[in-house]
Amino acid sequence: MLDLLKYLVDFILHIDKHLLQIVTDYQTWTYLILFAIIFMETGLVVTPFLPGDSLLFASGTIAAMTGHPLNVWVIIPLLIAAAFIGDNTNYFIGKFLGHKVYERNYRLIKREYLDQTHTFYEKHGRITIIIARFMPIIRTFAPFVAGVGTMHYFRFVSFSVIGNILWVSLFTMAGYFFGNIPLIKNNFTVAILGIIFVSILPMIIAGIRNHLEKRKNKLSA
Repeated sequence: MLDLLKYLVDFILHIDKHLLQIVTDYQTWTYLILFAIIFMETGLVVTPFLPGDSLLFASGTIAAMTGHPLNVWVIIPLLIAAAFIGDNTNYFIGKFLGHKVYERNYRLIKREYLDQTHTFYEKHGRITIIIARFMPIIRTFAPFVAGVGTMHYFRFVSFSVIGNILWVSLFTMAGYFFGNIPLIKNNFTVAILGIIFVSILPMIIAGIRNHLEKRKNKLSA
């Protein structure tokens, strides 16, 4: 388990090199690998740790390089579809199995993530489906919680489509246009850490606010 965690961290921090190796080894089959990763990250509540933002950015970067089979105009619609199918899968898992998950504390599904997402819904409402697209972990649990709740399916789909188009397009095109700039290319790990930090910053701020509010309520009690 520890070795798997180390490999995952190394894969995320050096995702450009790992993805470049995958492209070299598997050529056009890389599209299927990218599709599977994005689908699992958005469609299965047990895999919120898979790379999303960084993978899109790295995919766009490699697509901009000459001599590689990846085409950015194939990547974008393909991964929008992967995220959309993932969202729908997660929504229906939540709709049919979600209540059982809430009743028990499963080892592979952290209850704290469910609670954080539920709190996020209470604050931002249905637009959470769009906002969550840009927040790791929350984006994995948002469709699940939507399925457990009372959000109408067709309303969920409309927000899902908008969120997925924005998320995939923005990060992939950012990698396509900026990933091969010498400053970023030579400091790709720092760029990935920056992307991760910006993505989780709202969660950090929300966590600090919740802690301060609980502390204030405790002192005033």
